[in-house]
Amino acid sequence: MSYRDKINMDRIPQHVAIIMDGNGRWAKQKGKARTFGHQAGAQTVHTIASEAARLGIKYLTLYTFSTENWNRPADEVAALMSLLIDSIEEDTFMKNNIRFRIIGNVEKLPKDVLTRLNQCIEHTSKNTGMNLILALSYSSKWELTEATKQIAQEVKENKLEIDSISEKVISAHLTTNFMPDPDFLIRTGGEIRLSNYLLWQCAYTELYFCDTYWPDFNKEELWKAICDYQQRERRFGKTSEQI
Repeated sequence: MSYRDKINMDRIPQHVAIIMDGNGRWAKQKGKARTFGHQAGAQTVHTIASEAARLGIKYLTLYTFSTENWNRPADEVAALMSLLIDSIEEDTFMKNNIRFRIIGNVEKLPKDVLTRLNQCIEHTSKNTGMNLILALSYSSKWELTEATKQIAQEVKENKLEIDSISEKVISAHLTTNFMPDPDFLIRTGGEIRLSNYLLWQCAYTELYFCDTYWPDFNKEELWKAICDYQQRERRFGKTSEQI
């Protein structure tokens, strides 16, 4: 029996975040360059995004390129930037009614990449289905630092009282302020860490780690992960009896 048959469609997570790990190791196992793995991973993005939209997931946030990734070899970074342009298929987004968005320190992106991303954002802005968000040049420490600077400036300009700073105020200054916190975070590739990804937002997120490399993460793997999520009891600090 497929895991798809076990999914309770009334308990689909609203927001799923994914750390897409293992592209390079997948390619190495096949005797290929790391860029070959990234190309295969880009195809997986289309497969998983389409299926997530079909399942009724409202937000899918993909850790695509971290601020730390800028430290990778220059040729790999250049290949990743080129892949960003080549792999954006607006037809897929329009066919599945997906709205495309990005978060992160995008000013660091090459101009041609940012132009192409902004075009896709504009062209899909009226779509009403799932929001597909790419975290590009992103890290939580960068995001929280920027939010702190903005809040400090507002206090300095007497636009905000120190005693008025709350969790809600901080969340409103994050790049993710337009969406709810993730219900479920999936990390592929066998590593068991968050790698500076949505640290504030994942305070009560259910975490799922699997050994499957991202290029091999297919629909069945997604269904399996969602089935695991649906077996959990989300208490948010309460007891089972209080839920």
